[in-house]
Amino acid sequence: MQMAIPFPDISSEIFSIEIFGQAFALRWYALAYIAGILIGWRIAVAAVRRPRLWPGRRPPMDAGQVEAFLTWAILGIILGGRLGYVLFYKPGYYLENPAEIPVLWQGGMSFHGGFLGVVIAGVLFCRRHSIPLPSAADMVAIATPPGLLLGRIANFINGELWGRPSDVPWAVIFPGTAAQDCPGVQGLCTRHPSQLYEAALEGLLLGILLLYLAFRRGWLKVPGQITGLFLAGYGAARFAVEFFREPDAQFIVPDNPAGHVLRLGDHGLTMGQALSLPMILAGLAIVWWARRRAANAAGVGNPPAARPEA
Repeated sequence: MQMAIPFPDISSEIFSIEIFGQAFALRWYALAYIAGILIGWRIAVAAVRRPRLWPGRRPPMDAGQVEAFLTWAILGIILGGRLGYVLFYKPGYYLENPAEIPVLWQGGMSFHGGFLGVVIAGVLFCRRHSIPLPSAADMVAIATPPGLLLGRIANFINGELWGRPSDVPWAVIFPGTAAQDCPGVQGLCTRHPSQLYEAALEGLLLGILLLYLAFRRGWLKVPGQITGLFLAGYGAARFAVEFFREPDAQFIVPDNPAGHVLRLGDHGLTMGQALSLPMILAGLAIVWWARRRAANAAGVGNPPAARPEA
């Protein structure tokens, strides 16, 4: 008998209230965004309040500037995430239905788009306030994984972005006609809980690693190094999980059941992998650039060894 885990009976809404005949609900996904941003904000404030972590004992921002940047980052996440989803995943649909682009409460956000939105917001903010961009980017990098962790857990609670059909013992029976539409499968369709894979890799594991290197191993003293590791680490985690995650329905056709957007024979890359591969390459390049820049500044062949922080 096949083992499987029933989907937990958790509503996508935490609570709902009615005001003047209109229902307003707080959803887990919205709470994940709010909590992730608040936790990231506190991590950033904790980092800038420790001058010993930064090159020359000079944090890139003070606590007040971190709070000011928070508004810019939120706008970057929302606008970039939504436009990224529209352009990367459903351009044809939204070209025919442009009025639905701002309808955020119906879902549809892209991490890669949100990431680009934060990058643009960060560049503009740093230029306006004469803040060193590499160190500011490092601060944002260590603050981001908690939001990824909570967001992926919210995806699981919502029963969305599930994985490919599987018979592993921890496979989940996701509800809904789309989740149960598994060609060739008799009975209930069980799938990889790929949202939890992403939560563990992109959020928990990567977050612990970045915080350890930043607060205990002195990696913030080489500006850009943490940023590069975040990009490469996220890209690698997302690239790997894509092998288990069900592609978006618009990419799955009879002659392309794997949902590849770039194909070479029977193999190829999904949209998530195609967007993550440049992140991996860019991240590795930034780590190399940061270490080389630090080495040149020190006038030696290698960057200064980072010492553990007490």
